[in-house]
Amino acid sequence: MAELHDIHLSSETLRQWLITEGLWQVHKNKVSKVYQPRYRRECYGELIQIDGSHHDWFEGRSAKCCLLVFIDDATSKLMSLLFCESETTYDYMNLTREYVDNHGKPVAFYSDKYSVFKVNSPSKKSNQQMTEYGRALYELNIELICAHSSQAKGRVERANRTLQDRLIKEMRLAEINTMEEANVWLPEFMVDFNRRFACAAHSSQDVHRLVTESASELHDIFSRQTSRKLTRALTLQYDKVIYLIDPTEKSK
Repeated sequence: MAELHDIHLSSETLRQWLITEGLWQVHKNKVSKVYQPRYRRECYGELIQIDGSHHDWFEGRSAKCCLLVFIDDATSKLMSLLFCESETTYDYMNLTREYVDNHGKPVAFYSDKYSVFKVNSPSKKSNQQMTEYGRALYELNIELICAHSSQAKGRVERANRTLQDRLIKEMRLAEINTMEEANVWLPEFMVDFNRRFACAAHSSQDVHRLVTESASELHDIFSRQTSRKLTRALTLQYDKVIYLIDPTEKSK
């Protein structure tokens, strides 16, 4: 218009004129997605929500760390807590091993899509479809559900906010200054917390299952496992080290 007709207008003025004449389509504001509250599971032990909360838990008395939280969906009962430096596979395995020893095997764990729980970018070479933590739960016949959003696992997210307020004050009053001291004291805190905030499940049935695996089997399950091929020379390589297998009847 400026070059051909010597008409000088701002782009916004021209856009408004085109909108008025129906020649410009206005892009509507994106409608925010509605997340409706999800009903609790019926039974105790049916679904355990798990998450890690990074925070300055000791208010500067120790370094910032992470609190792993296991909470029952049906009752909002704290099942297991553990302070650790960060969310790692080993820390989740250790806390899960403690969980099954104390309570039995739940039906399912509910987590986010953190790399401990889900292989987000599978390698073409390894073709790995399951993380070490996911493999351990699979061997224990425990389902692992990965939420698509933080709102989906709101039970544990709200528990994290409550703990970041209440737990910090409780540790200050108890003069607890390190992760080691806190981990020893946490069972006492959970008893008091559950007395105050846990609710009754819709069903009185406890669906935790008995652990039939022996201690040695559990030790093998909760370990990092890597597949290697045995050569014809009865050798295998791991972490830049070659291991020689004794030529027994089974290895031949």
